[in-house]
Formats: sequence, structure tokens, C-alpha cells
Amino acid sequence: MEAAGFLADLEEKPARLRELADVVERDDPWGGVLDGVDRLVILGMGSSHYAGAVAAARLRRHGFSAVAEIASSDLLPALSPDTAVVAISASGESEETLAAVDQYSGRCRVIAMTNTAGSTLARAADVSVPMHAGREAGGVACRSYQHTLGLLVALECRLAGVGRESAGRLLRLAADASADLLGRRDDWLPRVRELLDGPNGVYVAAPARRLSSAQQSALMLREGPRIAATACESGDWSHVDVYLTKTLDYRLLFFSGSRWDAGLLRWIDERKSTLVAVGADVPGAAFSLRYRGDDDDDVRLVTEVIATELLAHDLWSSP
Repeated sequence: MEAAGFLADLEEKPARLRELADVVERDDPWGGVLDGVDRLVILGMGSSHYAGAVAAARLRRHGFSAVAEIASSDLLPALSPDTAVVAISASGESEETLAAVDQYSGRCRVIAMTNTAGSTLARAADVSVPMHAGREAGGVACRSYQHTLGLLVALECRLAGVGRESAGRLLRLAADASADLLGRRDDWLPRVRELLDGPNGVYVAAPARRLSSAQQSALMLREGPRIAATACESGDWSHVDVYLTKTLDYRLLFFSGSRWDAGLLRWIDERKSTLVAVGADVPGAAFSLRYRGDDDDDVRLVTEVIATELLAHDLWSSP
């Protein structure tokens, strides 16, 4: 992994998202892929699993049977011929995902979502859906994570009977939002780093419907600058993380939007902890980072992690 390459990968995000929007609108990568399928199992590790879990929950909201499993689980579900597996791995070489796919090969349809043409996963699958994220020079799954979300939203649009133009529009809005955060980073990044760079690491919270943003953010902070970072769901925060505000210099990166935000904010205020909000003006926040299109929840889902990625690069390149 390499910091300069990571930044170059981030700077390409808007252009790559617009290219993906073209692909979704022109070619429909999910066309015919799930014909005759009544149930979906999404497999992956790390950021692939984070994106898959949110996507499965969104599909269930529409009444479609979908679950996400971490590929390393020894409790993978039994499947029938009317089930399809979507196996996600940017490299196409994640050994846990390949092992899980091996269990299902020949028993049901296996769909690979990968960023690497000709990978072992792509060869093992019945169908391959390319991520179109391009080579990630920094060695960190940043664009591939964002493209995984984008493609899974496109799948949701298809299964929900919404035109793929909706997915293309979302990707273009996310590209504009990403460009806005990138273009203004000299204005907001120093302040965000000042507030979050503390002795006890960074904590990240997000609502359940965007939990992947908290999980991926924490991963980016661990993977690049190698600092302690933990993700939490906003409602669950009051049951599992609140205790740390009493004993630590607690600094929270906060993706708002949960109906349970008030309880979290009350404890943060009472304990005089530091909170940086992304995507909304949050009362009591030491800093609120706004960006173009952040009034759209789906734009936030696809975009907001870039704020953490830029913070991770800043901490990584100038510790």
C-alpha cells in the first residue's frame, strides 16, 4: 500500500463514477443475470461485506429475499437452485470468498462481482459483473468499494422495477458530491484532522441503513495511517460505545440520519466529547462538513466515506 497512490485513486473517483453511470445506463450489467432467481445470498470479506450487508437490507425492504454473509463464516446458508450467490471481491482472489463459492458451485447460480478480469473468482462463476473501478494504485479498496455500492444500488433498482436511469442519476450525483469534497479539501480537512487526531483513536457512527459508511471509514483509518478506529451503528451506540466517553478522549466522526441520533448527541454533549458531523448541520458538533447533494440519503451512502479517506491519507502521509 502506498499513500501517494491512494490519493491518486481518490482523485479519480468522480471521473470513474461517471464512467460507471454510462455503463449502468447503456449496458445494464444486471440484465438477465438474475432471471428465475427468488433468493439472493451476497458473500464477501471486509469492505465487500460492508457494502453487501447494506444492499441486502435495502433489497429486503422491497420484499426481495436477500441476505449478506461474511464469506469466512462456517454457518453459510443451505441453498436451492432458485437461489443465486453474488460473490464480491475486488481482486477476485480473496481466499475466503473463493472457498465459499466452491461450496455453491454447481448447486446454484454464482455471480462474481470483481474489479479484475480473468481473476480466479471470475473464472469460477457462472456470470461476472465487472466493477469498472480501474486499477487502484494505492493498494486500498476505495474506488472498488464505491463502485460495489453503486452496482448493488443498480441491482436494487432493477429488482424493484425502477429504471436503471435512476441508478445512473445517483452515480452522477455522487460523482458531483465527491468532486465537491475533493475540490474543497484544503478548506475543511485541516480542521477535521485537528479535531479527530487524538490519543485514543477515532470512533465512527452511522445509521443502520448506511452502516457500511462507518465500517469502511474505520477500515480506511486502520489500513492507511494504522490508527485505532471502531465503527458503530448510531442507535446501538448508546448500548455499546457510550461507556468510552467517560474514560477516553473520545472523538466521534458522525454520519447523521438515524431516528436515534438524539440519544447519542445527548451523551456526547454531557460528556464533553468531540464530534465531527458529515453531511448535515448537527447541533453541538465541533464541526459540520457539508457537501453538494448531501440532502439525498442515497448520495450520502455512495459518497460520504471519501471524507474519511481524505483524512486517512492526510494522517498517513504526514503523521
